[in-house]
Formats: sequence, C-alpha cells, structure tokens
Amino acid sequence: MSISITPDISVFNKERHIKYWLRCLKTYLPTGYTSNDSNRMMIACFTLSALDLLGVLHERTVSTERAEYVDWIYRCQHPNGGFRGFTGTDVGDLRNEKNECWDPANLAGTYFALAALLVLGDGLERVRRTECLEWVKSLQSRDGSFGETMLDTEGVWVPTRDVRFCFLAALVRWMLRGKEEEEQNIPDIDVGGLVGFIKSSHTYDGGIARAPFHEAHAGCTYCGIGTLTLLGALPPKSAKSTATPALNSTAAVGPDFVETTVQWLVSRQTSLLQDYEEFQLSEEDPSHPAEDHDSQNLHAQSAHPLPAEIPHNVPMPPPSQDELQWAGFNGRCNKVADTCYSFWVGGTLGILNKVHLFDFNANRRYLLDKTQHLVGGFGKLPGDPPDILHSYLGLAALATMREAELKSIDPTLCISVSAREVLEGLAWRK
Repeated sequence: MSISITPDISVFNKERHIKYWLRCLKTYLPTGYTSNDSNRMMIACFTLSALDLLGVLHERTVSTERAEYVDWIYRCQHPNGGFRGFTGTDVGDLRNEKNECWDPANLAGTYFALAALLVLGDGLERVRRTECLEWVKSLQSRDGSFGETMLDTEGVWVPTRDVRFCFLAALVRWMLRGKEEEEQNIPDIDVGGLVGFIKSSHTYDGGIARAPFHEAHAGCTYCGIGTLTLLGALPPKSAKSTATPALNSTAAVGPDFVETTVQWLVSRQTSLLQDYEEFQLSEEDPSHPAEDHDSQNLHAQSAHPLPAEIPHNVPMPPPSQDELQWAGFNGRCNKVADTCYSFWVGGTLGILNKVHLFDFNANRRYLLDKTQHLVGGFGKLPGDPPDILHSYLGLAALATMREAELKSIDPTLCISVSAREVLEGLAWRK
C-alpha cells in the first residue's frame, strides 16, 4: 500500500525566532562563540538582518540603540579603505609601519559592514568609498581572482584564489561604485579577468568550485553565479533585473553555462537527512561495553576487516513516499542535507529565476520539521542546536521561497529588498 504525501502543515514559529535573535543581539552569546570574536561583524550583520527579515528590527529596538550599532560598525572602518571584522586589532594612534600588518581590512568584514549599515537604514555617508574601491582593486590577482586581505604578518602580499572572495569583491564594488566614481576615473577591477576566473572554476558536472580543478560546491556555486550577476556577465533574462550592475559589461557566459549549472543545483535536493552508517555500533557487540549515559551519544565507527571482494553496482532501494516528504539540499554529491544549503542552492536558483524547479513543500517541511529548533533558530542538521549561521540562512531560504511571515529578500545581496532599496535611493547611485 502506497503512502500518500500529507498536506504541508509545518509551522513557522515566528515569535520563537524573534526571541532567539533578540537574545543574540542583547545578551551574551554562548561560550562556543568566543573563538569567533574576530568574526563579530558577520555575527552582527546576520543578527540585524534576521530581525529585519522578521519585520521587527525597528519595533524591538529603539533609535538610540540602532545609532550605537551604526557607530560601532564605523569604528571598524580601516583608514586605508575597507572594514575590519572587529575592533580588536585597531591600535589607534599606536599604528605604525611595523604593526599595521596585524590590522588589515578584509573583504568579508567589509561586505558585512556595508550590508548591516543598509539594514539599519544608514546612508553610507561616512564610508570612505574611494579608498575602499582602490583597496578592493589592489586585492585582485593576475588571473582575475581575489584574496581576502592584502598583507600577511610579514607585510608581504599573498594572493589567494577563491571564488568566495571574488563574490565579496564583486558585492563591495557593486554597492559602492556609482556614477561619481566613473566621472572621477577611479580605476576599476579587471572585470574580464574576474569573469574568466569564474568560468575556469566551472566543473564538468555543472557546478562551480572554489578554484579551477577543485570539486563543485553549492556555496561556491552561489558565489560564482552571484559574481557573474553583479558583473552583468550572464545571458539576458537569466538573472533577476534587481541585480543589474552599476557598470554595464558584455555577457561572458552562454545559455549552456547556465543550463548545466541549474541542472547541477536541482540535483542537490535530497531526502538523505542523516548518515546512519556513521558513528553506528551494534548494541549486541560484546567487544564494546555500554557507555555512561552522561556521555555524548556519538560513537566512533568500529574497525572491521575489509571483505575479500567489494561488490559493485549494489542495488539501492528508492526512497519511500514517506521519506520524500522531507527533502533538503546538500552541498556536494552524496552528502546529507544541511540547512545552509537550502539557501546556497535555493538562493542561487532564486538569482537565476529557477526556484520553480525544486520541491518547495519538501524543502519547507525539512526546514520547519527537522532543523527548526524549539527555542528558535535553525540547526545545521536534524537535532542540532541552533547557531547564528544556519539560523540566518534558514530564514533566508524561507524568504527566498516567499514565506508569508518574512520580508522579501534579494538573493544576490542576501539582505531584504527594503535594505537594498536604501542603497538604490542614494543620490550617487542614480
């Protein structure tokens, strides 16, 4: 007897998510976040943007609080352009040629700072746009790729080939480069070189890798497609018009590039939610005594001798109708679903206007039934506690699927449409 798919009755617990994010904003974070102090700008951006997507940022904070948030972000601005990830490396008047290598700006901190300012409704008047754009250009390598920062601890520039930094550079450029920069002839990045690097990272199976000759990854594919969108390098009508770049450039990839990428993205949806073979031991195995109930419920996989022959083409039963009710996304082939990939994949399909190609209800049920946490937020996997990264990307994924209780999101910028409109309303952007 077949099992029919039940109606989608999964519940988005908005109030619990609001409480979770307000705790992140106004109380101390768990001790596990101590090692992320240098990523404080990312934590701040996700927290503020989550409350914005939930539509309560201005209701649950007062104007003086928001002004203090804005001032803190500007305290992280680097004198030579860009933003730090936190204030801990700012030595102020003690800065000199010997110690400046310990206080660099970085691309991630710069994007998160600009995004958070827009979420807070700031007009970016205090951003050193010229210095920032010149700094971004200085991070580009000869092959068109970008590194995260400029100097190592010896003061030597170290190039890094990584599509993630390419996307961050394209975001900062798109946010800050307006008509004034064109009129003042501020040197631009090598757009053709950057597009060429993204193309060279496109893999045989359709995804985009961190760099050429690496494995395709959903997060890197999001970054690659986002970069091409911001540079105006996708075929006409392939991407949302809201991602129109500040500077026009000739489309550099063809329809086949987009089609193979979409096929790879859609194939990332999976009903495999947990790797049941990992950490699994037989309870009847006498060689492994029972463990203390207070210990973590994780066990190292026991060592078994290899069989004399390894069978090939072992038939695998198809997933049952019951299992297909919950289907999230993985980041690579043969991996389990993970909350963040519901956005890395869903957001990329959103950029390409292809969200109709995956199963909305199955992904929504996966997020709300499996990884949405009782106290609010989302965990990485079913049963995991919530963390800031996965909690934000879970919200962003639902917003991409037009969840009724969330604001509309710009999938390329990963912030609300209303925050993007703050940027588009600035005089120097028109």
